[in-house]
Amino acid sequence: MRDPMSEQMPEIEAPEHPQHLLAPPGQTPSNVTVVQKRPPHGRWAYVVVVVLLALGTSLWYRQGHSAAATQKAGAKGGRGGTPATTPVVAVEATKGNIGVYVTGLGAITPIYTVTVKSRVDGQLMSVHFKEGDLVNQGDPLIEIDPRPYEAAVTQAQGALTRDTALLANARVDLIRYTTLVAQDAVPEQQLATQRALVAQYEGTVTNDQGLLDAAKVNVVYCHITSPITGIVGLRLVDPGNIVHSSDSNGMIVITQIQPISVIFTVGEDELPPILQKIRAGQKLTVEAWDREQKNKIASGSLSTIDNLIDQTTGTLKLRATFDNQNRSLFPNQFVNARLLQQEKTGVTLLPSAAIQRNTNDTYVYLIKPDNTVTTRNIKIGTTEGDQSEITSGLSPGDKIAMTGVDKLQEGSKVAPTMQAAAAK
Repeated sequence: MRDPMSEQMPEIEAPEHPQHLLAPPGQTPSNVTVVQKRPPHGRWAYVVVVVLLALGTSLWYRQGHSAAATQKAGAKGGRGGTPATTPVVAVEATKGNIGVYVTGLGAITPIYTVTVKSRVDGQLMSVHFKEGDLVNQGDPLIEIDPRPYEAAVTQAQGALTRDTALLANARVDLIRYTTLVAQDAVPEQQLATQRALVAQYEGTVTNDQGLLDAAKVNVVYCHITSPITGIVGLRLVDPGNIVHSSDSNGMIVITQIQPISVIFTVGEDELPPILQKIRAGQKLTVEAWDREQKNKIASGSLSTIDNLIDQTTGTLKLRATFDNQNRSLFPNQFVNARLLQQEKTGVTLLPSAAIQRNTNDTYVYLIKPDNTVTTRNIKIGTTEGDQSEITSGLSPGDKIAMTGVDKLQEGSKVAPTMQAAAAK
């Protein structure tokens, strides 16, 4: 057990040199507790670490305070709390016209399409066109060997000549028998027989004339001409082949492309205003646009409306006619047809990109004369392309911020640049 007295005695640090101790060498006094002194370099390392931590904390605090001050000064706009100026691109509300369009999916449909077939049997001798040519009505297309039909014409002509001569002789005998019967020189029965013979020859001559005409028509059929004006497609039969009038496939297909039509569909709910304009005698314009509705291909006019609404889709077919002078429309091409239903004039227009929306309102950032902005709620009417009709909230000449609006709020100072100037 430790002596209680020893616990109360203070700890005395032992001197570095043992010769100063009162006890003999190698002995420690009983009333002295020896404590080993720590090496001096341990304390200095601890002090250095503490100093470095303090310096780091001070530097971090100063940098954070400086950044906060800079951010606050930037929010105030610099010295004196002047508001910051935000550069924006501005547009001006204008007064103009905008169209109300009805859009429907459609396809280019030729007004006339003809599949040319042979009306006679024979060998195809020659072709007078090139694939893809524009041919006019009456232009020669195909020649079929006409010689068998020319021979038939000769036979029919010979039969007609023979029977005509027989008819003439029978008529002379009829005149003779008529005179003899009046003189009671021949029986009356013979006169009746002669009259019947004349009628028989007249029928034969008429039949021969029909056969001759039919043979001549077959000769005409050997020289095939274009029934319409249009574009010739790919040739389906080559020269040298035997064609028949009973062939299911034709020899060529001719498609009219000038003019050409577009058949498109519109919803039955959009039909009443269209019918009202047609009954009033107005000519409605129809535009054909490409598949992505980015490029207008051609402009035409509405020509006719179908007589039935498709009950399965609730749509009605309409046909628009285009002159297609530049051949920009091609048969069976897919297009978006846009029917101009109404033209609004003298309305306030604004680029759609300047219009802002949230869950409750549609608004714009109106630039006031002092180059500060204010939010203005608006109402939109018709939208066409990148322009929108503003029915309320703006007037022509108002300047609206279009780009850079993400940094704006009520009363923000702006440096506007008009869109036209920015485009330059």
